[in-house]
Amino acid sequence: MISVRDGQNRILDRVTNIAPPELVAVVDALDRVLAEDVPAPFDVPPSDNSAVDGYAVGSGDIPREGTRELTVIADLPAGSVHDGTLAAGQSIRIMTGAPMPAGADTVYPQEIVEREGDRVRIGPLDKGANVRRHGEDIASGTVVVAKGSPLRPQEIGLLTSLGFVQALVHSRPRVALLSTGDEVAEPGSVRKPGQIYDSNRFALRGSIARCGGQVIDLGIVPDRREELRARLLDAASMADVVVSSGGVSVGIYDLVKDVLEEIGGIEFWQVAMQPGRPLAMGSIGPAHFFGLPGNPVASMLAFMLFVRPAIYKLAGRTRLFPATFHARADEPMRKKTGRREFKRGILSYAAADRTWHVRTTGPQGSGILSSMVVGNCLVVLDEERGDVEPGELVEVEPF
Repeated sequence: MISVRDGQNRILDRVTNIAPPELVAVVDALDRVLAEDVPAPFDVPPSDNSAVDGYAVGSGDIPREGTRELTVIADLPAGSVHDGTLAAGQSIRIMTGAPMPAGADTVYPQEIVEREGDRVRIGPLDKGANVRRHGEDIASGTVVVAKGSPLRPQEIGLLTSLGFVQALVHSRPRVALLSTGDEVAEPGSVRKPGQIYDSNRFALRGSIARCGGQVIDLGIVPDRREELRARLLDAASMADVVVSSGGVSVGIYDLVKDVLEEIGGIEFWQVAMQPGRPLAMGSIGPAHFFGLPGNPVASMLAFMLFVRPAIYKLAGRTRLFPATFHARADEPMRKKTGRREFKRGILSYAAADRTWHVRTTGPQGSGILSSMVVGNCLVVLDEERGDVEPGELVEVEPF
């Protein structure tokens, strides 16, 4: 068996062909990965503008003490520009976002002045107050979204605020997905005695879509060697990645490993981890192959650890692994040394000690899929660690 980190490194070393770029509408680019740096074409804001609804004045008219009356010569809504220059003793009523008129450099919020007719009374105020300076958010030429970044709603909003209507993004990696085994039935069909409904394929479909892959669902393959062989070859011909679940252990009906040795190559097939030790990783022609365990928790965990970073890299992402942090264990946790263990946990914040705490979801069997629903994180216990006592710090990875 190899370590989790060694397995991840081997996989990522083999992923060298990044998905090619394509030009898409920014409004359709949610969760796509940017294929080039995007610099700002202009300063943001493009000009000095008011941060509040109020009155624009020149700093020369600001009294050091007491009050002073100014003449209001115009109203300036957002989206309009004042053509003239503000003279001494004059003010303009200005709305939030409106460009500062020439001759004005300070804005009084309307709540702190007194207005009577065309006159406004002002008091002391710092020069430049309530003015957004041009370029204070983004300077022209600055990279606003970096290559390799997934486009979230905030990046899309930023790009459109700069006038972009298209973005160069990486195409979605094609991921062929299938389940194996006579014991697996399609949801909605009649389940025979001894069968279970397929959950892995649907959990993995969602996982693949969430990390940017284009799913090619090939259904369930029965435990027949030649049919499995043909279906895997067919899958590899149409996808960048082939993912199967089940059939990678050492039983007489676990055919995936043997078939993979015939039609492709195996990089490794056992990892020192719990759950999810049996994992067939290799290739079929140019396609990367992942044979995940059949137990549903082990299948999802193996995907998170090994398949997700591979799809991320294929999709052009620069950040391949999620952030982790530490929390205090609220209960004892049994742990064998020599393997990395992943327990499903419930993470919560305790105001009393201002500390994050974690407890397990209960029984940690690799077939207890409800633990992935009840839990909100993984508790990651490294190979060298033994049993965990209450109060000790443990590493957690939020879902």
